[in-house]
Amino acid sequence: MRIALEITPNLEPLFGTRDENLKLMEDALGVRIDLRSDAVHVEGPEASVHRVKGVFQDFEALRRQGINLHNGELNGMLRLVVADQATTLRSLVDAGKQRSAGVKRAVQPRSVNQRKYVEAIEQNDMVFGVGPAGTGKTYLAVAMAVAALNAKKVSRMVLVRPAVEAGEKLGFLPGLLQEKVDPYLRPLYDALYDLLEPDKVDKMLEKNVIEVAPLAFMRGRTLSDAFVIMDEAQNTTIEQMKMFLTRMGNNSKAVITGDITQIDLPNPRKSGLVDAINVLEGVEGIKFCHFEDGDVVRHALVQRIVRAYEAKKPQQQELPLGIGEGIEVQGQQSREERKAQQAAKPQ
Repeated sequence: MRIALEITPNLEPLFGTRDENLKLMEDALGVRIDLRSDAVHVEGPEASVHRVKGVFQDFEALRRQGINLHNGELNGMLRLVVADQATTLRSLVDAGKQRSAGVKRAVQPRSVNQRKYVEAIEQNDMVFGVGPAGTGKTYLAVAMAVAALNAKKVSRMVLVRPAVEAGEKLGFLPGLLQEKVDPYLRPLYDALYDLLEPDKVDKMLEKNVIEVAPLAFMRGRTLSDAFVIMDEAQNTTIEQMKMFLTRMGNNSKAVITGDITQIDLPNPRKSGLVDAINVLEGVEGIKFCHFEDGDVVRHALVQRIVRAYEAKKPQQQELPLGIGEGIEVQGQQSREERKAQQAAKPQ
């Protein structure tokens, strides 16, 4: 089937940088798109051609409503559209409007896994987001918390992070207690200030509507009517993870994010996130969302860096998520070796 689509004013953003959006649709839908002086010619299977036509029509309708999608956002949305025939540009924009109420920028998933993650947060009381750096785990969680706060679904937001150094010994930091822990919590502040006006964030922090705290402050508390996020969960111990997960009170939602390839604990086998994946998978009411390098939404180089490290990672350092025993660390004795040595000792 072959059709010609009218070239309307300001249609160029739909093509993408170096026509990357058109190439995306060509590869995913099996069509050929030719730009001519008079029209855009689309040729291919009938169903695929109609889907391309729908994208062009939706883009034009949104433009007339004053909604102008920039390329990074548009490319991510098109990936979702070509992956699911029931998804349209308009439906994605409408869903994004609901999630973006009261925030500076549209909160829009840019990959299939990001969309599953956002939907899981909407539908479940506890969600784990596990995957490499740059996949939007923390940012989307904070955005969903802000949306829930603005919609008055919860009365406060609690952002938590373990205070573990990433391979550097920082020593004794100067200042008051809050000043000492703020460097560890900076990524959470960054997301807040990106989504909300600085004055609004400062007022919410001052009134404790938004609380940003290290994990150590959570013991003994019950967090009711709250949206709770724990970032960098791979750096919690098993005991800390259990302590945090049991803080949930009535009308609360919890999102736990982490990257099991970046554990900064002295003994990676004791990572609370790895243990939680083994123990809690399949528990009703808890959803695990796993991200891949293809979900990276930072600079394009970040995606290539993640893939390069994955390709070079030694086999013995892989984290066996399905093994209840946890992670064997090179240079340390296994449980079986210690038992054998103890049995060999004279009584």
